Amino acid sequence: MRLFHFSSYVAICLAGWIFQNAQAQVLPLPDQGKLLATSGVSEVEGTGGGGLVPWAVITGYGSENSYGFNAHVTQLNTQDYQLNTSGIAIGICDKLELSLSKQEFSGSLAPLNKLKLSQEIVGVKLKLAGDLVADQDNWRPQIAVGAMFKRDQGINGLEALGVTNVTQLGAKDDQGTDYYVSATKLFLAQSLLLNGTVRLTKANQMGLLGFGGDKHDHYQAMAEASAAYLLNRKVAVGVEYRQKPSNLSVDHEKAYYDGFLAWFPNKNLSLTLAYVTLGDITVFNPKNQRGWYLSVQIGN
Repeated sequence: MRLFHFSSYVAICLAGWIFQNAQAQVLPLPDQGKLLATSGVSEVEGTGGGGLVPWAVITGYGSENSYGFNAHVTQLNTQDYQLNTSGIAIGICDKLELSLSKQEFSGSLAPLNKLKLSQEIVGVKLKLAGDLVADQDNWRPQIAVGAMFKRDQGINGLEALGVTNVTQLGAKDDQGTDYYVSATKLFLAQSLLLNGTVRLTKANQMGLLGFGGDKHDHYQAMAEASAAYLLNRKVAVGVEYRQKPSNLSVDHEKAYYDGFLAWFPNKNLSLTLAYVTLGDITVFNPKNQRGWYLSVQIGN
C-alpha cells in the first residue's frame, strides 16, 4: 500500500475514533485552553499557520491535556486562475497535528480556460520544543517538524492535447512528500509573532503540477517566513514569503508573497483576507498573477 493511502487511512481512522469516543463521552469536550489566535489559521495546504506558510503552532485551541479541531474553506482568485482549498485538522494535546485537505485549481484564460487540477494532501506535524506563550522570558521559539503527503488527481480540460497527467508536462511523479521544520516566536509584550520555515520539496506549484521535472528532480531546501502584528487581541496584520523551486521548463515558478488581515472574533471562528502574488504560473501565460485570498475556519 502506498504511503499516501496508508497515511490517509490512519488519519481517517484516528479522527473516527476520537469522534466515536467523544460521542460516548469517553473524551471531554475541547477545553479551548490556549490564548485566542495562538493556534494560527489554516494554511493553504491545510496545516496550522499563516495563509501560505506552516508555523510551529498546533491547530485548534486544545491545551496539553485536551484536543482541538477545525474545518476550513479557502478561495484564492487571480486575474486568470482560481484555487479552492477545503479540509479538516485536529490538534492533540498541543503536541500532534493531523490534517486532510483538497486543492482544486482552474483556469479562465485561453488556452488554459478549461484547465482543472486537483490534489489531496495529508499533513502531520509534531511539536518538538519550546512554548509559544510560556517562553516569554527567553529567546527560545516553539519548534515543530512536519510532512505533507500529496497526490495529484490528474489533469482535466486538456484532453484535446492528449494531456491527462502531470507527468506529460514534464513532472517526474504525480505524488510526493514535503518535509519541513518551523520555528515560531511570539513576543506578547510587543504583540509580534515571527516565523521561519525551511521546507524540503520537489513539488511544482505546491504539487498541483506534480513533483520533480525535466530541469531538476531532487529535494531542494526552500525558505519561508511570516511576520504578524496584533492590532488588538482579535485582529492581526502581517506579511508572508514562500520561496519556490523551478523544476519544469513549462513553468517558470516564482516565489509567493502575501499581505494579510486575520480576524478572530472568538475561538470558534476566524477569517483571513490577503492580497497574494503568485508570479507567472506557466509559459503559456507569462502574466504575473495577483489576487485576493479569503479563508474561513470554524472549530474549537
